[in-house]
Parts: sequence; C-alpha cells; structure tokens
Amino acid sequence: MKTELLYKPSFTMARVLLEANEEIRVEGGSMVGMSSDVTLQTKAEGGILKSLARAALGGESFFINTYKAAAGGGEIDLAPALPGDMGLLNLSGEDMLIQSGCYVASTMGLETDTKFSGAKGFFAGISLFMLRISGSGQVIVSSYGAIHEINLGEGEQYTVDTGHVLGFSAKMGFNVRKVGGLKSTLFSGEGLVVDLAGPGRVLLQTRSVSAFLGWLIPQLPTPSSSS
Repeated sequence: MKTELLYKPSFTMARVLLEANEEIRVEGGSMVGMSSDVTLQTKAEGGILKSLARAALGGESFFINTYKAAAGGGEIDLAPALPGDMGLLNLSGEDMLIQSGCYVASTMGLETDTKFSGAKGFFAGISLFMLRISGSGQVIVSSYGAIHEINLGEGEQYTVDTGHVLGFSAKMGFNVRKVGGLKSTLFSGEGLVVDLAGPGRVLLQTRSVSAFLGWLIPQLPTPSSSS
C-alpha cells in the first residue's frame, strides 16, 4: 500500500494505491472516491460487542468498511469530515492511543480496540475516549487544524488540553484532570487537561473542535432573533 497526502495542510486528502488483492479498513463516511475495480465489504468488525464498544465509547462507526483491490490493483481517496491535515503513522509493534474521530483508515495487519481514558470531558464538552491501535502496519489519521508531534524522553512530562489531543504512545503514563480549582476551570477558558509522561510520542491537533463550537453556537440565530 502506498499513500500520498494531497492538498496539505488545510484540506488534506489521502490517496491510497492498493496492490493486487490488497485490503484496507476505512472508517465509515471517509471515502471520497475510488477506482471501479475496488470492492467494498461492510461488517461489524470483531463481533457485535466489540463493535458496540467502538461505536458507543470510541465515537467510531459500528460497522467497518473493508475495501479490496482487484488483481490489477486499485486506488481509493479518503478524507475526514472536518477541514485540517492528515498524517501517516507507521507502527512496528508500537501501540498508539488515537482520539475518537481522528481515525480514518488502517492496514489489515493492525487491530483497533476501545480504551476508556478514565475521564469524561464535561467542562471541555468532549469525552476523552481513545482507540488503541496495535500491531504492525500503517494508520491514516486526521486532525482539526495541523498536526504537531512532540517526542518526550524518559521522565519528561507535558500537559495538553484534551480538545487538542490527537494521540499518544500507549506505553505513556497519563492523567486527566481539571485545570486548577473550580474557578479556574469555569472562567479561565480552559477545561480538562491530560498530563503525559514520557518516554513516547504525542500528536496534537492545533485547533479544537469543542473550542470552535463554543465560539460558533452563540453566533447562531435563535428562533426569537430570527422572527
């Protein structure tokens, strides 16, 4: 499988070239277009219970789409719902935790499972649910905004607003908490943060969906204002 990222960084689309009879798992709604010789199979990956956990906790689709190329190969174009960048993660036995909604596709050698982060982002307006990606292969992820990577050494710590978390190494220690006391949480403009401890890599998205919605919703007309 070869992947090319087009139209970076604001409206990125991934063009995936599949070899003969090669398959790729794709999150529902991510397919933009494909060659006529690529076929689609949709199923509840891993069984009903695992699919329910992925959909209810991970924010992903209940059904997983598997696209398969014909004997002559094929191509498929993929993109997320929100504007922003896309990235490729090449895993070789390294488990990653990926934020709900950032998973786009992965090769068949990788397994996805739901892992609860231990906190619900009430003040941040999100739930910090993560998908655990394990095995060896390639993962295509998306971000709202650009992707910023940080590599933490042994003992290094870094604090991230939960709305900006894209993913991080599963081996890293982490703790989700409120910023300061109740007053700081309510009035500072910040919500929940996650403290990450190295070693490992951290992927951030430079924009926050919850922050954007917090700005957008008050601007929308109400029934009384539009009458």
